[in-house]
Amino acid sequence: MKKILFAILFTTILFNCKNNKKDNQTAHASDEATGLPESFEAKVDALVKQYQDLEIFSGIVLVAEKGNPVYHKAFGLADREENRPNELTTLFDIGSMNKTFTSIIIKQLIAEGKLNYDSKLTSFIQGFEDPNVNKVDIDHLLNHESGFGDYHRDGYFDLPKSEKTISAITDRAKEDELFFEPGEENEYSNTGYILLGAVIEKVTGKSYFDNVKERIIEPLNLENTYVENLDRFENQRAIGYLYSPLGVLEENDNMQDIPNPDGGFLSTTEDVMKFYRSYYYDDVLLTEDIKSEDSYFQQIRELPKGKAPLSAGGFEGFNTAMYHVLSDDRSIIVFANMDEPIAEKLALGILMITRGQEPDQPKLPAIQNVNKAFKEKGTEYIENNFDELTTNFHPEDPKDIILNDLGYAYIFGANDIDSAIKLFELNTKLFPDIANTWDSLGEAYYKKGDKKNALKNYKKALEIRPDLPSAKEMVEKIKI
Repeated sequence: MKKILFAILFTTILFNCKNNKKDNQTAHASDEATGLPESFEAKVDALVKQYQDLEIFSGIVLVAEKGNPVYHKAFGLADREENRPNELTTLFDIGSMNKTFTSIIIKQLIAEGKLNYDSKLTSFIQGFEDPNVNKVDIDHLLNHESGFGDYHRDGYFDLPKSEKTISAITDRAKEDELFFEPGEENEYSNTGYILLGAVIEKVTGKSYFDNVKERIIEPLNLENTYVENLDRFENQRAIGYLYSPLGVLEENDNMQDIPNPDGGFLSTTEDVMKFYRSYYYDDVLLTEDIKSEDSYFQQIRELPKGKAPLSAGGFEGFNTAMYHVLSDDRSIIVFANMDEPIAEKLALGILMITRGQEPDQPKLPAIQNVNKAFKEKGTEYIENNFDELTTNFHPEDPKDIILNDLGYAYIFGANDIDSAIKLFELNTKLFPDIANTWDSLGEAYYKKGDKKNALKNYKKALEIRPDLPSAKEMVEKIKI
């Protein structure tokens, strides 16, 4: 049922490490002066090289002590077609990191008495069809407990920019049915943060972006952070790249989104470090009174010495990650113009090095690893080693999509339905309670011309999920 998108393909993959010392690396403080382990720079260089040798990383790495860079280097290419290298000032899409910007403005408005955590969404935005939306409050939206899902649905990236704005997405959200009773469950929601942006505009009478500039960017003097009209930075920003399930490098140009309250700002590693250090340590953005009553700050202040909260963002072709050791004021930031979770994995490895530990060895992304095993060792090997093969996979994503996406890649990218059927059959073994695994197997059999097996698997999908539209439609269509 879920199909992959194929973008522009690049057959020449370049992973240059350095080009210009002035642009691509800073001077480094000695290990002794920083309290970092001996040969810290060499160890980080070696770890980055391992990722580059697997051809899964290009981007920027920044390690700083109390805001002072002790390691800052750029790797690989920002634009492979133009052979343009990444530089320390290259702009990256920071993804969901800018949800923190949105949450800060909401908390500022609460401190100003213009909102409360328990203020109802419908006090500011009306016209929702689902009556349960009347129960959604600001706290639900902040903590992904509202029941709203994700507005990035089939066909979204084909929409004109005018249909991707806060107001347009909010209008479509008014037609949504909540996935659960507000406050009863937790599900990551980009739509929820769009609605927070709409609330900000309603309460302040200003655009969301003007609020970000006036309340965050200007007070912190973030000179290289941009929130709108991003087309002007075409030659200063990194282009995102990802591997197709079959291992072909693709540009993510057909998956680019416009900036919004849930993601999409452009920034640099140093600006992101400045932003989060202010967020954690001073009162420019949030006063101590606000932080003392905030559940997130209560949690992180209880962290043992040396522990570090993770802030991250990512989508197809980009991944940004920051670990900040609060007790030591140490920042570890990785920006990657490659698919997630590469930045998060590399940043964690560097964090381990700062602690004098051996970092985990980098691995191919899960879907590439599984495809390699499929071609070399077959489905039985995958079945017996699935957990090990899929360790490098985003923890918030369901693992049944790995074989599902790979199967569709064989159908649409290689015209190999037999291989797709083998992968889909394995997926039904590994995830027998997921209706989509049976639906996909039914589709593959139907494409092969085997209506009997197609119908059997569609019916199995409907046993698990009777309202599955694709399976219902196909059962009616086949009518054996």
